[in-house]
Amino acid sequence: MAIHEQLLTAVDGRRGVAAADRICEACVVLLDVDAAAISLVFDGASSGTLGCSGESARRYDELQFTLGEGPCLEAVARRIPILVVDLADPDETRWPAYRPAILAHQVRGVYAIPVVVAGEFVGALDLFRVQPGQLPSEDLVGAIAAAELAGIPLLDLLNADLQAAVADPTSNAWAELNVLSRTEVSQATGMLVAQLEVEPAEALVRLRAHAYATGRSATDVARDILDRRLKLEAD
Repeated sequence: MAIHEQLLTAVDGRRGVAAADRICEACVVLLDVDAAAISLVFDGASSGTLGCSGESARRYDELQFTLGEGPCLEAVARRIPILVVDLADPDETRWPAYRPAILAHQVRGVYAIPVVVAGEFVGALDLFRVQPGQLPSEDLVGAIAAAELAGIPLLDLLNADLQAAVADPTSNAWAELNVLSRTEVSQATGMLVAQLEVEPAEALVRLRAHAYATGRSATDVARDILDRRLKLEAD
């Protein structure tokens, strides 16, 4: 069975986030990788995880948001696949913050394939591997096919939320996309703007810096700020 057909079989009629998760899970089964995630990228920033093969993949993806760099962002910015065969290679100098952070998770190889919807580069399929090395050519073909399919679950969410907004003006339009897009981080950033009297960009930098310094995700730090379990001090 061709890789595209195997991916469609794995999705098995699911839509939205469920379909995205199945695409990622299928990548781990069908390709020589250990984890997979589908990143959403808007305005040059990692804004959410559409799907993942498991919690480890979600953590690897969120690191890119916390640190503001990584393969998904580069794949979208350059509009090409980014294939790194060994992050531990001394000659590999990309992503000075992300590289040591992901290496700490024993990930050596990362491969990001852009996800394109209606001609717009809106995210990337990120593949992670413990062992370094090139992706076999047939696996790269499979990864490209999976990235093409990944655009469909995103369209599902956009379509469902748009229909909800039209059918019910009081509905929380874009609700599922908002959940994916780390709205807690946005809300916590707003709280920091008021508390610390700084610009939004600096507030987000401080939130991310605290997450990095404490080895936590930006989302977890944002939740603590919103629940008033954590208060960042002004300089």
